[in-house]
Amino acid sequence: MQYRKFGNTGAEVSALGFGCMRLPVLADGSVDEAEAISIIRHAIDQGVNYIDTAYPYHDGASELVVGKALQDGYREKVYLATKSPMWKLGKEEDFDTVLDEQLRKLQTDHIDFYLLHALGRDHFENKVKKFHLVDHMKKAKEAGKIRHLGFSFHDNLETFKEIVDYTDAWEFCQIQYNYINVNDQAGTEGLRYAAGKGLGVVIMEPLLGGRLANLSEHVAAAFPAGKTVVEHALDFLWNQPEVGVVLSGMSSRKQVEDNLVYAARSGVGMLSAEETEVYGKVKDIYDRMSMVGCTGCAYCMPCPFGLNIPEIFRAYNVMGVRGKRAAREAYEALEVRSDQCRACRKCEQVCPQHIKVSEVMKEIAGVMKA
Repeated sequence: MQYRKFGNTGAEVSALGFGCMRLPVLADGSVDEAEAISIIRHAIDQGVNYIDTAYPYHDGASELVVGKALQDGYREKVYLATKSPMWKLGKEEDFDTVLDEQLRKLQTDHIDFYLLHALGRDHFENKVKKFHLVDHMKKAKEAGKIRHLGFSFHDNLETFKEIVDYTDAWEFCQIQYNYINVNDQAGTEGLRYAAGKGLGVVIMEPLLGGRLANLSEHVAAAFPAGKTVVEHALDFLWNQPEVGVVLSGMSSRKQVEDNLVYAARSGVGMLSAEETEVYGKVKDIYDRMSMVGCTGCAYCMPCPFGLNIPEIFRAYNVMGVRGKRAAREAYEALEVRSDQCRACRKCEQVCPQHIKVSEVMKEIAGVMKA
Protein backbone atom coordinates (compact mmCIF):
# COMPACT_ATOMS: atom_id res chain seq x y z
CA MET A 1 0.00 0.00 0.00
CA GLN A 2 1.12 3.52 -0.79
CA TYR A 3 0.48 6.30 1.75
CA ARG A 4 -0.01 10.01 1.24
CA LYS A 5 0.25 13.12 3.37
CA PHE A 6 -3.24 14.30 4.32
CA GLY A 7 -3.12 18.08 4.29
CA ASN A 8 -1.87 19.57 7.54
CA THR A 9 -3.58 16.95 9.73
CA GLY A 10 -0.35 15.06 10.38
CA ALA A 11 -1.99 11.84 9.20
CA GLU A 12 -0.67 9.60 6.45
CA VAL A 13 -3.59 7.94 4.70
CA SER A 14 -3.64 4.99 2.36
CA ALA A 15 -4.03 5.93 -1.31
CA LEU A 16 -7.14 3.73 -1.32
CA GLY A 17 -9.92 4.26 1.20
CA PHE A 18 -12.83 1.89 1.82
CA GLY A 19 -16.15 3.60 1.16
CA CYS A 20 -19.01 1.81 2.94
CA MET A 21 -21.99 3.09 0.94
CA ARG A 22 -22.08 0.11 -1.43
CA LEU A 23 -21.40 -2.92 0.78
CA PRO A 24 -22.35 -6.41 -0.45
CA VAL A 25 -26.04 -7.13 -0.01
CA LEU A 26 -28.32 -10.16 0.25
CA ALA A 27 -31.27 -10.92 -2.01
CA ASP A 28 -33.58 -8.85 0.17
CA GLY A 29 -31.34 -5.79 -0.13
CA SER A 30 -29.98 -5.93 3.41
CA VAL A 31 -26.24 -5.86 4.03
CA ASP A 32 -24.47 -9.20 3.85
CA GLU A 33 -22.76 -8.62 7.20
CA ALA A 34 -20.44 -11.60 7.13
CA GLU A 35 -19.07 -10.79 3.69
CA ALA A 36 -18.92 -7.05 4.35
CA ILE A 37 -16.93 -7.57 7.54
CA SER A 38 -14.66 -10.04 5.78
CA ILE A 39 -13.75 -7.74 2.88
CA ILE A 40 -13.34 -4.67 5.11
CA ARG A 41 -10.94 -6.57 7.33
CA HIS A 42 -9.09 -8.00 4.34
CA ALA A 43 -8.58 -4.49 2.96
CA ILE A 44 -7.24 -3.34 6.34
CA ASP A 45 -4.93 -6.36 6.52
CA GLN A 46 -3.52 -5.25 3.16
CA GLY A 47 -2.81 -1.70 4.35
CA VAL A 48 -6.03 0.29 3.83
CA ASN A 49 -6.22 2.63 6.82
CA TYR A 50 -9.14 4.96 5.97
CA ILE A 51 -12.70 3.66 6.44
CA ASP A 52 -15.56 5.96 5.43
CA THR A 53 -19.22 5.57 6.31
CA ALA A 54 -22.21 7.84 7.02
CA TYR A 55 -25.44 7.91 9.01
CA PRO A 56 -27.82 7.10 6.11
CA TYR A 57 -25.76 4.53 4.18
CA HIS A 58 -27.63 1.24 3.73
CA ASP A 59 -30.62 2.74 5.56
CA GLY A 60 -28.55 3.26 8.68
CA ALA A 61 -26.98 -0.22 8.70
CA SER A 62 -23.55 0.78 7.37
CA GLU A 63 -22.33 2.31 10.62
CA LEU A 64 -23.47 -0.78 12.53
CA VAL A 65 -21.62 -3.13 10.18
CA VAL A 66 -18.50 -0.97 10.21
CA GLY A 67 -18.61 -0.95 14.00
CA LYS A 68 -18.63 -4.76 14.00
CA ALA A 69 -15.88 -4.96 11.37
CA LEU A 70 -13.59 -2.80 13.50
CA GLN A 71 -13.75 -5.03 16.56
CA ASP A 72 -10.99 -7.53 17.42
CA GLY A 73 -8.24 -4.93 17.18
CA TYR A 74 -9.12 -3.48 13.80
CA ARG A 75 -10.26 -0.12 15.18
CA GLU A 76 -6.72 0.71 16.24
CA LYS A 77 -5.42 0.08 12.72
CA VAL A 78 -7.51 2.68 10.88
CA TYR A 79 -8.73 6.22 10.64
CA LEU A 80 -12.52 6.11 10.92
CA ALA A 81 -14.65 8.69 9.12
CA THR A 82 -18.39 9.28 9.34
CA LYS A 83 -20.72 12.19 8.75
CA SER A 84 -23.29 14.29 10.58
CA PRO A 85 -26.61 14.10 8.66
CA MET A 86 -27.67 17.70 7.99
CA TRP A 87 -31.24 16.74 7.11
CA LYS A 88 -31.72 15.17 10.55
CA LEU A 89 -30.70 18.25 12.51
CA GLY A 90 -33.79 20.27 13.44
CA LYS A 91 -32.18 22.17 16.30
CA GLU A 92 -28.70 22.75 17.70
CA GLU A 93 -28.93 20.02 20.32
CA ASP A 94 -29.51 17.38 17.63
CA PHE A 95 -25.84 17.53 16.59
CA ASP A 96 -24.63 16.04 19.88
CA THR A 97 -27.51 13.59 20.09
CA VAL A 98 -26.74 12.18 16.64
CA LEU A 99 -22.98 12.10 17.27
CA ASP A 100 -23.48 10.08 20.46
CA GLU A 101 -25.76 7.69 18.55
CA GLN A 102 -23.08 7.23 15.89
CA LEU A 103 -20.40 6.53 18.48
CA ARG A 104 -22.62 3.80 19.94
CA LYS A 105 -23.33 2.27 16.53
CA LEU A 106 -19.65 2.32 15.61
CA GLN A 107 -18.66 0.92 19.02
CA THR A 108 -15.94 3.52 19.50
CA ASP A 109 -15.22 6.47 21.78
CA HIS A 110 -14.09 8.77 18.97
CA ILE A 111 -14.36 9.50 15.25
CA ASP A 112 -11.02 10.33 13.62
CA PHE A 113 -12.45 12.33 10.72
CA TYR A 114 -15.94 13.78 11.22
CA LEU A 115 -17.73 15.55 8.39
CA LEU A 116 -20.81 17.70 7.98
CA HIS A 117 -22.55 15.70 5.29
CA ALA A 118 -23.30 16.90 1.74
CA LEU A 119 -22.97 20.63 2.24
CA GLY A 120 -24.37 22.96 -0.36
CA ARG A 121 -25.79 26.45 -0.17
CA ASP A 122 -28.99 25.43 1.61
CA HIS A 123 -27.40 23.30 4.33
CA PHE A 124 -24.58 25.80 4.76
CA GLU A 125 -26.95 28.70 5.41
CA ASN A 126 -29.77 26.90 7.22
CA LYS A 127 -27.90 24.29 9.22
CA VAL A 128 -24.17 25.08 9.55
CA LYS A 129 -24.60 28.79 10.24
CA LYS A 130 -28.02 28.73 11.89
CA PHE A 131 -27.11 25.96 14.35
CA HIS A 132 -23.48 27.05 14.89
CA LEU A 133 -22.33 23.59 13.90
CA VAL A 134 -18.64 24.40 13.67
CA ASP A 135 -18.74 25.49 17.33
CA HIS A 136 -20.41 22.21 18.21
CA MET A 137 -17.73 20.32 16.30
CA LYS A 138 -15.00 22.19 18.18
CA LYS A 139 -16.60 21.30 21.52
CA ALA A 140 -16.87 17.66 20.45
CA LYS A 141 -13.19 17.76 19.53
CA GLU A 142 -12.30 19.22 22.93
CA ALA A 143 -14.29 16.41 24.53
CA GLY A 144 -12.30 13.84 22.54
CA LYS A 145 -15.28 12.58 20.56
CA ILE A 146 -13.85 13.66 17.19
CA ARG A 147 -10.27 14.29 16.11
CA HIS A 148 -10.50 16.24 12.85
CA LEU A 149 -13.20 18.57 11.47
CA GLY A 150 -14.35 18.53 7.86
CA PHE A 151 -17.24 18.53 5.42
CA SER A 152 -18.37 16.72 2.30
CA PHE A 153 -19.65 18.80 -0.57
CA HIS A 154 -22.16 18.85 -3.45
CA ASP A 155 -22.73 22.26 -5.03
CA ASN A 156 -20.90 24.79 -7.23
CA LEU A 157 -17.33 26.09 -7.04
CA GLU A 158 -18.30 29.49 -5.64
CA THR A 159 -20.14 27.90 -2.73
CA PHE A 160 -17.27 25.49 -2.15
CA LYS A 161 -14.73 28.28 -1.81
CA GLU A 162 -17.04 30.17 0.53
CA ILE A 163 -17.39 27.15 2.80
CA VAL A 164 -13.64 26.49 2.76
CA ASP A 165 -13.04 30.11 3.81
CA TYR A 166 -15.81 30.15 6.42
CA THR A 167 -13.59 28.95 9.26
CA ASP A 168 -9.98 28.04 9.89
CA ALA A 169 -11.22 25.05 11.89
CA TRP A 170 -11.61 22.91 8.76
CA GLU A 171 -8.88 20.32 8.47
CA PHE A 172 -10.15 18.32 5.50
CA CYS A 173 -12.97 18.06 2.99
CA GLN A 174 -14.52 15.45 0.72
CA ILE A 175 -15.45 16.19 -2.90
CA GLN A 176 -16.88 14.35 -5.87
CA TYR A 177 -14.11 14.25 -8.45
CA ASN A 178 -13.05 12.17 -11.45
CA TYR A 179 -11.91 12.80 -15.02
CA ILE A 180 -15.49 13.57 -16.08
CA ASN A 181 -16.24 16.01 -13.23
CA VAL A 182 -13.15 18.21 -13.62
CA ASN A 183 -15.36 21.27 -14.19
CA ASP A 184 -18.35 20.20 -12.08
CA GLN A 185 -19.04 20.95 -8.40
CA ALA A 186 -15.68 21.72 -6.72
CA GLY A 187 -13.78 20.37 -9.71
CA THR A 188 -10.05 20.64 -10.29
CA GLU A 189 -10.00 24.29 -9.24
CA GLY A 190 -11.72 23.48 -5.94
CA LEU A 191 -9.38 20.56 -5.29
CA ARG A 192 -6.36 22.81 -5.67
CA TYR A 193 -7.99 25.62 -3.69
CA ALA A 194 -8.66 23.40 -0.68
CA ALA A 195 -5.26 21.74 -0.80
CA GLY A 196 -3.63 25.15 -1.08
CA LYS A 197 -5.31 26.08 2.22
CA GLY A 198 -3.74 23.06 3.89
CA LEU A 199 -6.87 20.87 3.87
CA GLY A 200 -6.61 17.16 3.28
CA VAL A 201 -8.86 16.21 0.36
CA VAL A 202 -10.86 12.99 0.20
CA ILE A 203 -12.14 11.95 -3.23
CA MET A 204 -15.56 10.32 -3.58
CA GLU A 205 -17.22 9.01 -6.75
CA PRO A 206 -13.90 8.31 -8.51
CA LEU A 207 -15.84 6.01 -10.86
CA LEU A 208 -18.96 8.22 -11.04
CA GLY A 209 -21.18 5.68 -9.30
CA GLY A 210 -19.68 2.83 -11.32
CA ARG A 211 -20.33 4.43 -14.69
CA LEU A 212 -16.62 4.81 -15.41
CA ALA A 213 -16.12 1.12 -14.66
CA ASN A 214 -18.64 0.16 -17.33
CA LEU A 215 -17.70 2.25 -20.35
CA SER A 216 -18.98 1.32 -23.77
CA GLU A 217 -16.40 -0.27 -26.05
CA HIS A 218 -15.82 2.79 -28.22
CA VAL A 219 -15.31 5.05 -25.19
CA ALA A 220 -12.96 2.57 -23.51
CA ALA A 221 -11.03 2.21 -26.77
CA ALA A 222 -9.83 5.81 -26.43
CA PHE A 223 -7.61 4.70 -23.53
CA PRO A 224 -4.25 3.08 -24.31
CA ALA A 225 -4.09 -0.68 -23.77
CA GLY A 226 -2.50 -2.24 -20.71
CA LYS A 227 -4.84 -1.10 -17.93
CA THR A 228 -8.48 -1.62 -17.06
CA VAL A 229 -10.81 1.37 -17.32
CA VAL A 230 -11.02 1.35 -13.52
CA GLU A 231 -7.26 1.64 -13.15
CA HIS A 232 -7.18 4.47 -15.69
CA ALA A 233 -9.83 6.34 -13.65
CA LEU A 234 -8.03 5.85 -10.34
CA ASP A 235 -4.62 6.74 -11.78
CA PHE A 236 -6.02 10.07 -12.97
CA LEU A 237 -6.62 10.93 -9.31
CA TRP A 238 -3.52 9.43 -7.72
CA ASN A 239 -1.36 11.29 -10.23
CA GLN A 240 -2.37 14.61 -8.62
CA PRO A 241 -0.44 15.80 -5.54
CA GLU A 242 -3.49 17.56 -4.07
CA VAL A 243 -5.40 14.27 -3.75
CA GLY A 244 -5.26 12.61 -0.34
CA VAL A 245 -7.28 9.41 -0.13
CA VAL A 246 -9.45 8.04 -2.94
CA LEU A 247 -12.58 6.29 -1.69
CA SER A 248 -13.94 3.28 -3.50
CA GLY A 249 -17.35 1.90 -2.62
CA MET A 250 -16.31 -1.74 -2.86
CA SER A 251 -19.05 -4.36 -2.84
CA SER A 252 -17.15 -7.52 -3.71
CA ARG A 253 -13.90 -9.27 -2.88
CA LYS A 254 -12.74 -8.96 -6.50
CA GLN A 255 -13.18 -5.20 -6.43
CA VAL A 256 -11.10 -5.06 -3.25
CA GLU A 257 -8.35 -7.24 -4.73
CA ASP A 258 -8.21 -5.29 -7.98
CA ASN A 259 -8.14 -1.91 -6.23
CA LEU A 260 -5.38 -3.06 -3.88
CA VAL A 261 -3.24 -3.91 -6.89
CA TYR A 262 -3.93 -0.53 -8.51
CA ALA A 263 -3.21 1.35 -5.27
CA ALA A 264 0.07 -0.49 -4.74
CA ARG A 265 1.47 0.91 -7.99
CA SER A 266 0.03 4.41 -7.58
CA GLY A 267 1.95 7.61 -7.07
CA VAL A 268 2.04 11.37 -7.61
CA GLY A 269 3.29 12.20 -11.11
CA MET A 270 2.87 8.62 -12.31
CA LEU A 271 1.38 9.67 -15.66
CA SER A 272 3.21 11.19 -18.61
CA ALA A 273 1.90 14.32 -20.35
CA GLU A 274 0.67 12.16 -23.22
CA GLU A 275 -1.21 9.85 -20.84
CA THR A 276 -2.79 12.81 -19.07
CA GLU A 277 -4.05 14.29 -22.35
CA VAL A 278 -6.00 11.12 -23.09
CA TYR A 279 -8.46 11.81 -20.27
CA GLY A 280 -9.70 14.96 -21.99
CA LYS A 281 -10.38 12.99 -25.16
CA VAL A 282 -12.24 10.28 -23.27
CA LYS A 283 -14.28 12.92 -21.45
CA ASP A 284 -15.32 14.52 -24.76
CA ILE A 285 -16.59 11.20 -26.08
CA TYR A 286 -18.31 10.33 -22.80
CA ASP A 287 -20.02 13.72 -22.50
CA ARG A 288 -21.53 13.36 -25.95
CA MET A 289 -23.09 10.05 -24.93
CA SER A 290 -24.18 10.76 -21.37
CA MET A 291 -27.94 11.16 -20.87
CA VAL A 292 -28.36 11.71 -17.10
CA GLY A 293 -25.56 12.32 -14.61
CA CYS A 294 -26.93 9.98 -11.95
CA THR A 295 -24.36 8.19 -9.77
CA GLY A 296 -26.83 5.72 -8.27
CA CYS A 297 -26.34 6.96 -4.70
CA ALA A 298 -30.10 6.43 -4.05
CA TYR A 299 -30.45 9.44 -1.75
CA CYS A 300 -33.67 10.04 -3.73
CA MET A 301 -35.20 6.80 -2.55
CA PRO A 302 -37.78 5.72 -1.63
CA CYS A 303 -40.06 7.51 -4.07
CA PRO A 304 -43.57 8.00 -2.63
CA PHE A 305 -45.02 6.92 -5.99
CA GLY A 306 -42.98 3.75 -6.33
CA LEU A 307 -40.47 4.80 -8.97
CA ASN A 308 -36.99 3.29 -8.73
CA ILE A 309 -35.37 6.52 -9.83
CA PRO A 310 -31.76 5.28 -10.20
CA GLU A 311 -32.92 2.26 -12.21
CA ILE A 312 -35.00 4.43 -14.56
CA PHE A 313 -32.00 6.67 -15.14
CA ARG A 314 -29.77 3.64 -15.63
CA ALA A 315 -32.13 2.31 -18.31
CA TYR A 316 -32.19 5.70 -20.02
CA ASN A 317 -28.41 5.94 -19.97
CA VAL A 318 -28.25 2.67 -21.89
CA MET A 319 -29.35 4.72 -24.91
CA GLY A 320 -26.05 6.56 -25.05
CA VAL A 321 -24.13 3.30 -24.93
CA ARG A 322 -26.16 0.68 -26.83
CA GLY A 323 -28.90 2.63 -28.57
CA LYS A 324 -32.61 3.23 -28.16
CA ARG A 325 -33.78 -0.36 -28.64
CA ALA A 326 -31.62 -1.64 -25.78
CA ALA A 327 -32.67 1.31 -23.61
CA ARG A 328 -36.34 0.65 -24.26
CA GLU A 329 -35.93 -3.04 -23.36
CA ALA A 330 -34.34 -2.09 -20.03
CA TYR A 331 -36.98 0.56 -19.43
CA GLU A 332 -39.95 -1.68 -20.20
CA ALA A 333 -38.63 -4.30 -17.78
CA LEU A 334 -39.26 -1.84 -14.94
CA GLU A 335 -42.42 -2.33 -12.91
CA VAL A 336 -43.07 1.40 -12.42
CA ARG A 337 -42.00 3.74 -15.21
CA SER A 338 -41.24 7.43 -15.51
CA ASP A 339 -44.77 8.43 -16.59
CA GLN A 340 -45.90 7.67 -13.02
CA CYS A 341 -43.84 10.59 -11.64
CA ARG A 342 -46.11 13.15 -9.97
CA ALA A 343 -43.47 15.89 -9.73
CA CYS A 344 -43.60 16.08 -5.94
CA ARG A 345 -39.90 17.04 -6.16
CA LYS A 346 -39.05 15.34 -2.86
CA CYS A 347 -36.15 13.64 -4.62
CA GLU A 348 -34.85 16.91 -6.08
CA GLN A 349 -34.38 18.35 -2.60
CA VAL A 350 -31.80 15.69 -1.70
CA CYS A 351 -30.12 14.85 -5.03
CA PRO A 352 -26.35 15.52 -4.70
CA GLN A 353 -26.13 15.97 -8.47
CA HIS A 354 -28.96 18.55 -8.47
CA ILE A 355 -30.81 16.64 -11.20
CA LYS A 356 -34.21 18.10 -12.05
CA VAL A 357 -35.74 14.67 -11.69
CA SER A 358 -39.35 15.60 -12.47
CA GLU A 359 -38.33 17.24 -15.75
CA VAL A 360 -36.10 14.36 -16.76
CA MET A 361 -38.88 11.86 -16.01
CA LYS A 362 -41.14 13.69 -18.47
CA GLU A 363 -38.38 13.64 -21.04
CA ILE A 364 -37.80 9.92 -20.58
CA ALA A 365 -41.51 9.13 -20.83
CA GLY A 366 -41.71 11.03 -24.11
CA VAL A 367 -38.60 9.45 -25.60
CA MET A 368 -39.64 5.92 -24.67
CA LYS A 369 -43.10 6.37 -26.24
CA ALA A 370 -41.72 7.78 -29.49
